[in-house]
Parts: sequence; C-alpha cells; structure tokens
Amino acid sequence: MRNVLLLVLLVCVALAGLALAGPAHAGAQRYEPLSASVRTALAAAIDGDDAPPQPRFESVNQRVEWLAAMSNRLPRRWKPQFRQRIEFLDTVRYEAQRAGLDPHLVLGLIEVESHFRRYAISQAGARGYMQVMPFWAGVIGDGDASKLFDMRANLRYGCTILRHYLDIERGDLFRALGRYNGSLGRPEYPNAVLRAWKRWEFSPPGPRRSAPAVVQAAGAPGVRIR
Repeated sequence: MRNVLLLVLLVCVALAGLALAGPAHAGAQRYEPLSASVRTALAAAIDGDDAPPQPRFESVNQRVEWLAAMSNRLPRRWKPQFRQRIEFLDTVRYEAQRAGLDPHLVLGLIEVESHFRRYAISQAGARGYMQVMPFWAGVIGDGDASKLFDMRANLRYGCTILRHYLDIERGDLFRALGRYNGSLGRPEYPNAVLRAWKRWEFSPPGPRRSAPAVVQAAGAPGVRIR
C-alpha cells in the first residue's frame, strides 16, 4: 500500500511539473520544395559565423537595461543561472538581428513554441527552443538533426526559417507565423505569438515603441515586417 501511495505521489509531482511548464504550440513546419537558389541561400545563412555572438545595442546602458529586463522575465525553472540567461539572451538577440527580426518577436515565439525548454520535442518531432522540424537539417544543413538541441544552432535555424517564410509572404507576419507552425490560415497560433511578443516588449527611457496589435481573425490583414 505504501508503494502504491508513493507511486501516486510521484505521478502527481510529474503532472504538476508539466503544468508549470506551460502550454506549447509545437512547431510543425511542412516541407515545401525549394529552388536550388533558395536552398543555397538558406544553407549559407545557416553555415559559418562561429564567433561569440555580439548583438547590437545603441549604447552600453541599453545593453545593461535590456539584459536585466529580459533576464527577469525568463522562467527560472529552465534558466536558473544568471550567466546562462545572459548567454541565451545575447544569442537570441544576435540571431534575430542577423535574420532581420525583432528579438522580442523571437522571444515571444520561443515562449509559445517551447516555453524556453532546450530539449522540448513536439508530437510532430519538432525540436528545441524554436521547435525546428528535423527535415530542415537535411534540406539546408549537414543532415545532423541532433544539432537542433544546441542552443545557437536551434536559434540560427529557427530565425532563418522564420525569415524565409516572411520573405515568401512578403512581410505578412500573420501568414509567415502560420507557415512556421504548419497552421497557415488559422488565427490561434499567430495571435498567441503576437500576444507573447507584446509581453516581451522592451521600453527603454524615452518614446515607447509598441508591438503591433493582435490579429483577431483568419483572413484579417496581417502585421507586416520588412
């Protein structure tokens, strides 16, 4: 009887841990044939640049303020150490800027996709922070899908893929996010990411820059990013 009670307790603890992890709209990008030129360009975007990430900031003060604000918002459950949070945030900002994306958009997408779990795996097989499907490793990488659990590689793939979808959709973020999640035309996932983006918005001293409003329904005009 005692063993049964212990087993029940362990199950309850496990379920509680899952509940605290938060919901995740796991990515399930669908393979779409790419022209040779697009594949080459995406492969080039993934390859190289192994130097430590050096994200751009307007000043040292902005870097200090941004890292402090973003660090305080990261879930301690998955990023308990300060140095670990700083490394993650520097890499997110660098990879986002490298792909021409707003770092706060990328943070919002990660929150929705994996809730900042490095080793998250979806039912569809998507992996890591940005829930990248393994087929991408073969299409534009070296074929080693295990690298999608590496922080920088996962962020590099995820940002490159989102940029690719934005280019396909001519800057329409609503449709690009739908492609990223494999739910093109449905509002739930884009709206979830846009709401998360607003939560991650950073407001330095001075004029406030607001994130775009949430799209309310499928077919509504999407937010556009150039």
